[in-house]
Amino acid sequence: MTFDPDKVDEFESLFNDNKHKIRAFDGCTHLQLLKDINTPNQYFTYSFWKHPDNLEAYRTSELFAEVWSATKKLFIAKPEAWSVEQEIILE
Repeated sequence: MTFDPDKVDEFESLFNDNKHKIRAFDGCTHLQLLKDINTPNQYFTYSFWKHPDNLEAYRTSELFAEVWSATKKLFIAKPEAWSVEQEIILE
């Protein structure tokens, strides 16, 4: 996600204010914010969910709608999103 340079602090604050709520969402086992070292106003989020249904439940939740709406207002460019699904087999 690439933010308006004047909005970086606001985004970091928004993330920090909501990360505990997102991490507490059923099925979220990891959530991390990564900053691009070459482009200081570009960020990546990494999350891991126990099952795709958990992620879908979050994406359709009121919490996601609230956080995403506030985040979109800070963008300088349209965000790119990737969702990678991986099956983990425990023996």
